[in-house]
Amino acid sequence: MDPKVRYEIEFPINSSPQLLYQYISTPSGLSEWFADNVNSRGEFFTFIWNDSQEKARLASKKSGEKVKFKWVDDNNKDSEYFFEIHILEDELTKDVSLLVIDFAPADEIEEAQQLWENQISDLKHLIGSV
Repeated sequence: MDPKVRYEIEFPINSSPQLLYQYISTPSGLSEWFADNVNSRGEFFTFIWNDSQEKARLASKKSGEKVKFKWVDDNNKDSEYFFEIHILEDELTKDVSLLVIDFAPADEIEEAQQLWENQISDLKHLIGSV
């Protein structure tokens, strides 16, 4: 399997950091825009899309600012890959954006970014930020 490469993508979003944090850090919030369903048991989150599911561990979070999920294997051992979502707020303009850090095979970066764009678009519709 080819190693994955890290990429970052930033999305301006018209929302308060507090509201956004609920949508990026809770199973109910994430299941409204990120996956078809999200379940959690302790620090482990199961993300379900159609017929597939992936499990991740909530590796870190900072209230109102960021979450980091590390993908885990069947034995709940961390993989080297993760995705992270940061809420950025410009101190002067108070503009808010989401910074997504993720990994994908080098030849799939464009598709991966497109997927994030679609998901963030769903999030923006959900919170009325279009």
